[in-house]
Amino acid sequence: MVGALSRYASSVARFFLLLFLVTVAVFLLLELIPGSPVDAILPQDATAEQIAAAREQYGLDQPIWERYLSWIGGVVQGDFGRSYQTGLSVAETIAERAPVSLELAFLSILVALAISIPVGVWSAYRPGGLLDRVSTFLISATLATPAFVLGILLVYLFGVQLGVLPILGWTPFSEDPVEHVQRLILPVLTLAAGECVLFTRLLKGDMMATLQQDHVLSARARGLPTWRILLRHALRQSSFSLVTVSGVVIGRLIGGTVLVEAIFSLPGMGTMVITAIHSRDYIVVQAMVLLTAVIYLLINTAVDLTYPLLDPRVRKVRTS
Repeated sequence: MVGALSRYASSVARFFLLLFLVTVAVFLLLELIPGSPVDAILPQDATAEQIAAAREQYGLDQPIWERYLSWIGGVVQGDFGRSYQTGLSVAETIAERAPVSLELAFLSILVALAISIPVGVWSAYRPGGLLDRVSTFLISATLATPAFVLGILLVYLFGVQLGVLPILGWTPFSEDPVEHVQRLILPVLTLAAGECVLFTRLLKGDMMATLQQDHVLSARARGLPTWRILLRHALRQSSFSLVTVSGVVIGRLIGGTVLVEAIFSLPGMGTMVITAIHSRDYIVVQAMVLLTAVIYLLINTAVDLTYPLLDPRVRKVRTS
């Protein structure tokens, strides 16, 4: 019990230390970018008085440590400042865009796991079988196809040729649930395809190694049902890589759905960041980088705490 509490306390302490370092890195990184946000706000022929007034208005005339403390103080209270370009609250803008990107990322992970787990398990159990050969062919084809190319192919096939799915735009669930789901199908499949390949290969490799271990061979010798051997004795132990990579992929997808959102004209955070970068609206970029980093840290901490639940041997090693 004491060992478990110590482990959790250590993970939480590491989380807050990394969070502090991330906030410093994010703040300093954007400070090092050439140019000033004022250059993007004011016209090129702005006078020195106008520049000085703008710098004072946005607090850019203060020492860097004062600006960091002011910024982090606002972040702690949920205030990321106001966009230099629109004057709108950055937190409110992100809150409007976040549900689109979050829903897209989590649905893509769920679809990828729902496909890759049964395919990976059975391919490891029957290597060289029909399912293994078909999945290997599809994996090779998917690896050779970039996500944006796959998205365009899906748009052409299901949207243009067959006309069975809408290809552009976004419909909130509250307005029309059916159309909402229809508009998500192609973007989710585009994102899930690449992750499905990764998950299947990882799980198949780990499962093949686990199926050769003594406790699995012993279970086979005792005549246990195949499904019980695969799911209870092999899958759980083979899930470490899958759980770790899934956590990393969720964070990556949340911050990296730019191309897919652009292809399908989705109003998510990815398109918002692209617009902010083009207009040098650094305070929006700063908030998005920090938010993505925090999501990474939260997921990785949760994954780290999950290991002992997957395999009691990890718990024994950590407490010894």
